[in-house]
Amino acid sequence: MFRGIAQINLDIKGRLAVPARHRELLQECCQGHLVITADADRCLLVYPLPDWEGIQQKLEALSNLDPRVRQLQRRLIGFAVDTEMDAAGRILLSPALRQYAALEKAVVMVGQGKKFELWDQGLWDKQMATSGELVSGELPTELEGFSL
Repeated sequence: MFRGIAQINLDIKGRLAVPARHRELLQECCQGHLVITADADRCLLVYPLPDWEGIQQKLEALSNLDPRVRQLQRRLIGFAVDTEMDAAGRILLSPALRQYAALEKAVVMVGQGKKFELWDQGLWDKQMATSGELVSGELPTELEGFSL
């Protein structure tokens, strides 16, 4: 569904323009209704509302007796903000979300299939600089035998 990387600038009001190639699809699948939440990697996750609703239901069904589950619920559900694309294809990022992800002006939007990630340009550059550091034997078992 959502693929590719785009560099976007936040405007003075904290809005960013969704790349034109994704706007029509977002209008079709969710009428521009999105949910933005915080990820453990200090980026933001942007979901079409129908996709987010299923994720939230699964999170709420988990037992919150485990402190790790409570922490995950607090981050993902607690930071979640409903938003809607405006007529110009822009979405507003709340000050709390911008602060959490250290988003200033330069933002990188990364398509991840059913969602987008929003990264501060500097944090994205650091992430990419260290992403190739896995050595043989460190790959998750789910990737054994996987090839491109």
